[in-house]
Amino acid sequence: MSANPTITHNPLLKGSGLPPFTEIQPEQVKPAFQQLLAELEQELATLESNVKPTWNGLVEPLEKLSERLTWSWGIVNHLMGVKNSPELRSAQEAVQPGVVQFYNNLGQSQPIYNAFKELRASNSWDTLDSAQQRIVEAAIRDAELSGVGLQGEARERFNAIQMELAELSTKFSNHVLDATTAFNLTLTTKEEIDGLPQSLVSLAAQTARAAGEENATPENGPWHITLDFPSFNPFMQHSTRRDLREKLYKAYITRASSGELDNNPLIERILELRQELANLLGFANYAELSLASKMAPNVEAVEALLEELRGASYDAAVKDLEALKEFAAAKGAPEAADLRHWDIPFWAERQREEKFAFTAEELRPYFPLPQVLDGLFGLVNRLFGVTVTPADGQAPVWHEDVRYFQIADESGSPIAYFYLDPYSRPGEKRGGAWMDTCINRAKITENGVTSVRLPVAYLVCNQTPPVDGKPSLMTFYEVETLFHEFGHGLHHMLTKVNYTGAAGINNVEWDAVELPSQFMENWCYERKTLFSLAKHYETGAPLPEHYYQKLLAARNYMSGTAILRQLHFSSVDIELHSRYRPGGKETAADVRHRVAKNTTVLPPLPEDSFLCAFGHIFAGGYAAGYYSYKWAEVLSADAFAAFEDAGLENEEAVKATGKRYRDTVLALGGSKHPMEVFEEFRGREPSTVSLLKHNGLLPSVA
Repeated sequence: MSANPTITHNPLLKGSGLPPFTEIQPEQVKPAFQQLLAELEQELATLESNVKPTWNGLVEPLEKLSERLTWSWGIVNHLMGVKNSPELRSAQEAVQPGVVQFYNNLGQSQPIYNAFKELRASNSWDTLDSAQQRIVEAAIRDAELSGVGLQGEARERFNAIQMELAELSTKFSNHVLDATTAFNLTLTTKEEIDGLPQSLVSLAAQTARAAGEENATPENGPWHITLDFPSFNPFMQHSTRRDLREKLYKAYITRASSGELDNNPLIERILELRQELANLLGFANYAELSLASKMAPNVEAVEALLEELRGASYDAAVKDLEALKEFAAAKGAPEAADLRHWDIPFWAERQREEKFAFTAEELRPYFPLPQVLDGLFGLVNRLFGVTVTPADGQAPVWHEDVRYFQIADESGSPIAYFYLDPYSRPGEKRGGAWMDTCINRAKITENGVTSVRLPVAYLVCNQTPPVDGKPSLMTFYEVETLFHEFGHGLHHMLTKVNYTGAAGINNVEWDAVELPSQFMENWCYERKTLFSLAKHYETGAPLPEHYYQKLLAARNYMSGTAILRQLHFSSVDIELHSRYRPGGKETAADVRHRVAKNTTVLPPLPEDSFLCAFGHIFAGGYAAGYYSYKWAEVLSADAFAAFEDAGLENEEAVKATGKRYRDTVLALGGSKHPMEVFEEFRGREPSTVSLLKHNGLLPSVA
């Protein structure tokens, strides 16, 4: 068959396999989606008229159809996060309404919903295994939450809301990225960089060069400090210039809160629409709607957990601040009696250095990325029997720094692959770190031949890039972040479920999704793991023992403060999505300040507009779900405690427990309820004791 030369090949329509990143251009997005959505609408109509209430006649064809869309749309969204550009933005904006509309049509398809209900009521129901049954039950629930039961005006309104929410979410995210990029603090004198670590001075000179200051050097400047975390955070911790810390802090907390990039009106509108959406579906508020598909049974259960943890951490946080004030006073700081927000990171870092006699900076040379990866891959081999090897060149990538790896099982057969995009790239890459699915595991039958399609993950971090010819030298926090994301990756990649709808993280209740990620962070403190990661990048010398002891001692430094911060975010989120009503006497910002009275020790500044950059709940999946981090941390701390109980020194016991963890938490994906999965691994329900113990917050028994 000779191809028609007038039809140009559009890589976004490939529809399966590894994305051809090197061929994808923003101008291909519109034509690809025009064609794809037209074809999918046709396919959906055909399926609706021929649907049969059986697994093969319903679930399989539906999965095939929706996978074509997730494949193409997933690439566009991935590139929005890692290779953002004005061209890609406008293309994404142009096609998003069509995609949302299609998902609405799919979610609200009466014939498909009816077929799912018939399948559940049919005689063949008992022949389905638990993964299949959970997929069907989730499909029925999701259809109901997608407004399948709505008619006429109600359905039209529901769809209009979904459309507007999708646009608002993208806009919110773009505003935060633009506001973060727009700010720049230019330093020109030695006095202005006083106290800054060498790594930040080098990064700031590199940032200045990238912004057009060709002659910027670490020695003579100029130096550019930005609101990007690898720049902002060390500056707040180390700069001796209190006035500049205040300036930077105020810029950070007011991001996207005024002018053209103001997210305040977007927040009120998002909350108003979510409330209306919940009402249309028969829920009292959006939090109820959110919890309908989560592990936590209701708002009361969430608030009870938050309150239990608040009770355990509040007094500790008060003591943390008092101790910090005393420390600053002992050092003769004039601001000691009245420490402000921009003083806390600075003095907390000084106190940490004195108390534990090391700086976060000192450890960087011991954590070069290649060595950290070696240690991480060694750990997963020890726990789960899998082998990770580089596979660079086997997959196209979106940036030259991106790596590609293979995971093989005990017999050496490949079971999964992943991309790793480790460094911060201000301007085109959003902040934070995340795991996303590129390809889901599934059993595929083509031309009568059945094979298992292997899962592929995206792992994205924003750590310090290599500077001046050195490898990326990581802070311990960056090491923990990498382990966290790799935990999500393992959940996706080590699944044994062959149905896409329940493979890996699919169909796992949102408040259980963070279990495998937070679980991995615990290993950064385990002796054997840490010493396999920590070797000096020039000499290869292992981390000195005294540093390990100090890391352990510093682990719970100000842990009450850290937990309270997360509880503050979680409480604000739940309050905004349950009791708050936009358009009344209070604004969302007022609610946040009110909740802060019980969940912060140092109340936020009046102008603090943190909500305007709270992408997790306004542009991510955490609306009325931020508590999930803590809910899952109860589970992950308890899961790690299983290894402690077995004995971390006992390799046989670690291997056996690792195998049990792999066969339950990692293998079962969304095929069973997370509580069942947890109990299968742990032999009992989870308890908060391990979490409080790991954080040093268990009340000492008198």
